[in-house]
Amino acid sequence: MDLELAGRSVIVTGGASNIGRGIALAFADEGAHVWIADRDVEQARRVAGERRGLVAHETDVTDPQSVAQLVDAVLAGAGALDVLVNCAGWVMDRLFLEQPRDEWQREIDVNFWGFINCTRAALEPMIERRHGRVISIASDAGRIGEFREAVYSGTKAAVIATSKAIAREVGKHDITVNVVCPGVVPPKREATGSGSMWSGELGQMYSDDVLQKVVRAYTLRRLGTPEDIANAVLFLASERASYITGQTLSVDGGYVMA
Repeated sequence: MDLELAGRSVIVTGGASNIGRGIALAFADEGAHVWIADRDVEQARRVAGERRGLVAHETDVTDPQSVAQLVDAVLAGAGALDVLVNCAGWVMDRLFLEQPRDEWQREIDVNFWGFINCTRAALEPMIERRHGRVISIASDAGRIGEFREAVYSGTKAAVIATSKAIAREVGKHDITVNVVCPGVVPPKREATGSGSMWSGELGQMYSDDVLQKVVRAYTLRRLGTPEDIANAVLFLASERASYITGQTLSVDGGYVMA
């Protein structure tokens, strides 16, 4: 199916690893021009080398000035910003009473403030053009509250609620705002840089044995892939989804049916 995304200008935050990488590559395969916005610029450059139409841009989503520079670069290079995909995220699985405050703060800064900073910066040029698509990657944790992910669940719930509110405000400008909630999507080794959350303690927690147990909770009896998530994002970014806004879609193999 041709989603008519060729030539569109797209930002994918967290685009250097795992789900973000899959989304960036999928847009590139459709002929879009994609800015991979990531703190791990070396990994972003490696991903950019995999397809035509990909550009690596060092970006810290927790820093409004860094985000503003990213949007300026896209406008200078493409003249417009059509699609923002908020995919940058961070989590550390721990019991709430055992998690240090600095980890809570990082989850809030990356998952919620990062979403706010990027969405705020992207909306101005979209409103000026009277067209745009904002798709944020949240999590099923934000819908049900996940064990060992209390503050992370809160940040993702905030992304869902804030996206609905923003959708109401900007719909008159032909801008849609939607959320995709993946389940567990473990990365392939080549799809993760040294700065990814999966490269450290979290990746060690999700050993092959643990993942085999996790998959039993999924109705389709498999974990998701970056491509599964990318397919939903591309549809929501296309004109075929132009009458869908303020919605939250779980792409999770049936893990959450709510």
